[in-house]
Amino acid sequence: MQADDARYLKRKYKGGSLDVHPTEKALVVQYEVEATILGETGDPMLGERKECQKIIRLKSLNSNTDIASLARKVVEECRLISPSRLPEVEQLLFYLQNRKKSAGRLRRIGDCLCFVYSEKKEKKQIKPRDLTPFEGIELDEEANINSIDDYVELLYEDIPEKIRGATLILHLARNPDNLEELLQNETALGALARVLREDWKQSVDLATTIIYVFFCFSSFSQFHGLITHYKIGALCMSIIEHELKRYDLWQDELQKKKKADILSNLKKEYEKALKKYHGLLTKQEQLLRVALYLLLNLSEDTRTELKMRNKNIVHLLVKTLDRDSEELLVLVVSFLKKLSIFLENKNDMAEIDTVEKLAKLVPCEHEDLLNVTLRLLLNLSFDTGLRSKMVQADLLPKLTSLLGDEAQRQIAMCILYHISMDDRFKSMFAYTDCIPQVMKMLFDCVEERIDAELISFCINLAANKRNAQIMCEGHGLKMLMKRALKLKDPLMMKMIRNISQHDGPSKNLFIDYVGDLAAQIGLKEEEEFVIECLGTLSNLTIPDLDWELVLKEYNLVPYLKDHLKPGSAEDDLILEVVIMIGTVSMDDSCAVMLAKSGIIPALIELLNAQQEDDEFVCQIVYVFYQMVFHQATRDVIIKETQAPAYLIDLMHDKNAEIRKVCDNTLDIIAEYDVEWGKKIQSEKFRWHNSQWLEMVENRQMDEAEPFMYGDDGEPFLQNGDILERPDLFYSADGIIPADGAISPEFFTDFQNGDLLGPQGFPSSVKGIGQPESVVFILSVWC
Repeated sequence: MQADDARYLKRKYKGGSLDVHPTEKALVVQYEVEATILGETGDPMLGERKECQKIIRLKSLNSNTDIASLARKVVEECRLISPSRLPEVEQLLFYLQNRKKSAGRLRRIGDCLCFVYSEKKEKKQIKPRDLTPFEGIELDEEANINSIDDYVELLYEDIPEKIRGATLILHLARNPDNLEELLQNETALGALARVLREDWKQSVDLATTIIYVFFCFSSFSQFHGLITHYKIGALCMSIIEHELKRYDLWQDELQKKKKADILSNLKKEYEKALKKYHGLLTKQEQLLRVALYLLLNLSEDTRTELKMRNKNIVHLLVKTLDRDSEELLVLVVSFLKKLSIFLENKNDMAEIDTVEKLAKLVPCEHEDLLNVTLRLLLNLSFDTGLRSKMVQADLLPKLTSLLGDEAQRQIAMCILYHISMDDRFKSMFAYTDCIPQVMKMLFDCVEERIDAELISFCINLAANKRNAQIMCEGHGLKMLMKRALKLKDPLMMKMIRNISQHDGPSKNLFIDYVGDLAAQIGLKEEEEFVIECLGTLSNLTIPDLDWELVLKEYNLVPYLKDHLKPGSAEDDLILEVVIMIGTVSMDDSCAVMLAKSGIIPALIELLNAQQEDDEFVCQIVYVFYQMVFHQATRDVIIKETQAPAYLIDLMHDKNAEIRKVCDNTLDIIAEYDVEWGKKIQSEKFRWHNSQWLEMVENRQMDEAEPFMYGDDGEPFLQNGDILERPDLFYSADGIIPADGAISPEFFTDFQNGDLLGPQGFPSSVKGIGQPESVVFILSVWC
């Protein structure tokens, strides 16, 4: 189109949506402008459309404003709003008039701009005094993409001109529309990379500006290859490491001058050095921010992140946590949080004092910094060792204090939940105000199902005796029982079950609720809820509790017997039934009632079915242990069942707890029944000397010792019981007395090695070979 052909310019406005401003008392009008250039004949030659918005600020709007009058005035003065939309304008104005004044603001969280509302008064954001990496350097001229070659020429001049040229290119790069064109200009990008590589030590401003240019590219994933090509990421790592070393030198020099000024009483020199230090520190922190932000963007690629880890990025970031700049700390902690999801990075953080430095940031007034710090601590709290460091860093009371902050409550509770999983830390919660706070949250919850994090945390806390006592203070247990029974909440009942396991005053409080708990068992309630009710009752080993009355009143014996059948219910429920039987069997009358109902054969059948499950076996054996204390049930177990035989088989089980319960039960049986006592003693002897007996049984006749066999080849013992041959206990030299007893002096001399010869046999026995070892083994066992 020739310029002479254009005669007229026609504009057309088209109204769009109408809405309220998110933070101000204003209306936002979206509209579209269509510009058309007409020729001499009036025909359109060129047209263009553009979407725009207009903000109508309503400074006079207050609680006493006449909304109808103000709406008419807005419609009259703004041609973009049609008179037909007057009711809509009135509605929006009414909303603005009644909208509560909030402290909401646009805030960058991660890579997104979010509008965040807060009921608290908005705190003044800290802004760097000079250059802020995300605002650029102000210039007295406007950058033009057509002059890019001139800006590149400046990069070949002295440092001030290089800074000016880089700043002009930065202004272009901050507009995303220019990035594609800059990407095509390899000369400009190559020059920027070269200048950064060669001159970054000479000027912090120059390094900051050039890195900021590449940061603009790093905000888009499709440009990451460009940054990798010029090795900007590796260069940024080197720059960060160098700047952190410079920071340490500045600190040392400042301390030296401070000491020198104290000795010489010259404060001016120190104040001058301190002022210079703060200026350098501000510029350095700006450089670190933009460099770290660029690396954070590049770390989207896990391969690039691995390269950063190999270059010790974790140690550099943790070292930066010593700074005071909240904006820099938000970025550093966010970077660490992203890295912490990988095991290798988490291990790197565990090796250095990461938790100790993070603990200094909790609590803090900067909401974003506090939130991201807590999220990083949550990621680290999955590690047992790091949880221990959190407790040592005195984070427990700090996190407890954050439970009152609604914005941070959820994350703080998750961290506390992880800490409460360790038994060694559970007792520490009793010395904070954590338990009263979580109990209040429980009772204030209006929903039927409590938050999983809250109730899980309470379940862990209730596993400690002192915590459980604090929970029961006042009407705590009463309110817990009332809510659990009303809502049939299995998790809350699990919490109550944990409370009931502790001896002392808290357990006695459950006497008032035995009937309520027993009533839940016979009903067709949810199985998980019944399991917790049974478990709670099983914990109530209270001497004053009349279990016989409970079993009769709520008709629990048939229920218990029916649920002992293998496959009658889930294994968890059957196991709780067995534990319940073990608890009530402590009562003599209850044990008789259970024995008469035929529960003992049912237990033996269940033992056969679940013999591979150690928990089942241990609990069933414990029931037998409780029952053999009572005369009536002891006679049933010994004379009418094969329970002792099963116990003998389990006497040498791999599980130590099973062996212990079996031994105690068999000792009682052996004391009251002679026949079973001999069998038990024989089995113990056989097991104790199993290796020697096996050697004797497997020995061939032709290899036998002459002392073991007679002239006719028959063994001396033949088929008799070795325990019935007391003559084997006699010895010619009087070491073993005639009554079969062993003197204490013999054992003392034997343990000291005085009686042992070179082959391990008593040295005082002359001319006797291996048969004497039989005497020794039997003597030791007896």
